Amino acid sequence: MFFISQQTNSICFTRKTSCVRRRYREFVWLRQRLQSNAVLIQLPELPSKTPFFNMNNPNHVDHRRQGLQEFLEKILQDALLLSDSRLHLFLQTQLSPEDMEACVSGQTKYSVADAIHSFASLNRRFPIEDEERKKGKNDADSDSER
Repeated sequence: MFFISQQTNSICFTRKTSCVRRRYREFVWLRQRLQSNAVLIQLPELPSKTPFFNMNNPNHVDHRRQGLQEFLEKILQDALLLSDSRLHLFLQTQLSPEDMEACVSGQTKYSVADAIHSFASLNRRFPIEDEERKKGKNDADSDSER
């Protein structure tokens, strides 16, 4: 599992920053969907899926993370790809690929914008972020008591 922490300068995105967890297979899904919708664009490749990938090996994990980050940076530079709602949902919600497809095809009670706003309003954080936030708050509290 990989964390995506993306800051975008594009006016195309509802949220300027987002942090979601995504699995490698979800990146594969995104790339396939983007390619099927933008046939004339040659999408960047994902880092290879090595059969001996080891999540306990920091070099493997870091290499794959860097490759996924480069993939995202490249696709975010293409205006046509930025118009794909799946990309927005991928980067700004925790919806599964199946739920993203249902949302984009109008099979849900909520729209793409509703899904993004709903996720943002939940103010979801990952455990490590909560720990860092609490630590920062405790540090601030101790500073103010001095």
